[in-house]
Amino acid sequence: MRRRISALVASSAQVFMSGTAFGQWTVTDLNPAGGWYSLAYAGRGTQQGGQVNGDAAIWSGTAASWANLGPIGALQSEVFATSGTQQAGYADFGSGAHASLWSGSAASWTDLNPADASESYAYAINGTRQGGTVVNMFTGYWHAGFWSGTAASWVDLRPAASAYSEVRAMNDTQQGGYFSVGVEAHAGIWSGTAASAVDLHPTASDFSWVLAMSASHQGGTAEVGGIAHASLWSGSAASWLDLHPAGADESQVYGMTDTFQVGYVTIGGLYHASLWSGTAGSWVDLEAFLPAGYFQSEARAVWTDDGFLYVSGFAYNSLANRQVAILWSQPIPAPGTVALLGLGGLGIARRRR
Repeated sequence: MRRRISALVASSAQVFMSGTAFGQWTVTDLNPAGGWYSLAYAGRGTQQGGQVNGDAAIWSGTAASWANLGPIGALQSEVFATSGTQQAGYADFGSGAHASLWSGSAASWTDLNPADASESYAYAINGTRQGGTVVNMFTGYWHAGFWSGTAASWVDLRPAASAYSEVRAMNDTQQGGYFSVGVEAHAGIWSGTAASAVDLHPTASDFSWVLAMSASHQGGTAEVGGIAHASLWSGSAASWLDLHPAGADESQVYGMTDTFQVGYVTIGGLYHASLWSGTAGSWVDLEAFLPAGYFQSEARAVWTDDGFLYVSGFAYNSLANRQVAILWSQPIPAPGTVALLGLGGLGIARRRR
């Protein structure tokens, strides 16, 4: 699920000033001085989470605020989710990834890898729980589940007939992700037990995944006619809504609130960070607000705080030859005005190329 453009040149120079405003949106390059590359996957409150130079990282709105969470001895680590005070992700010490939990510093690292797991990842966090997946060392199966702050607290959600499953998102009461049905991946949600699994898979789809959740909705992707379509559900397969913009190559939702969804749309094979507000027609090309030279962008998280709408993600900076973490922000738009920020949709997005 993760896509990375390799960093080609190391440079400590900032290419543009953070906090550059474009219309209503303010765009901040979070890549710290000396960062060969950076990625932002998460955000909540005043905090963003991701990776810098292979190490788990957090920010608080500026490049200079970057903090390295990489545990001593880890070859690679990443933050995939943040509650604003705790962070979830993984750390790899050379023998496989271990699901990880931090509380704002490298020294706070907690290993969540269960005793019978050869590998694990934590992709979501909500309150005192963390959601993700583990690889059972005896069967090799991927098991969806969640933790409550320790490796021993692991709760296995894998449906009995599924060879693989993952939790990718959580809300206060449920966990969302996917599980295998035969050879297909089916979007699904759980309510704390394996037996509570609900299949959200649209009938016309070849595969589907839940990658984001709000209090009442689920977001992700469903393949329709061989093409990944950004998707929205409300707790059942029948509730599936297709967010795929007309004319796009493919699309996917990675993050959401009750009102907004973010992810990417590909146009002519190029990735565009994207924002929706519940319909395909509401699509906004967030890449249109990036400075010149920034492209191949994705949005991974969206949240609101203190009257502002925030989106974190990343883009390729062609001027510095590296991928950089990006933070978009603007005052929360009034209902019905979000689509007006899309600069005319796919036609204008194509002309920018």
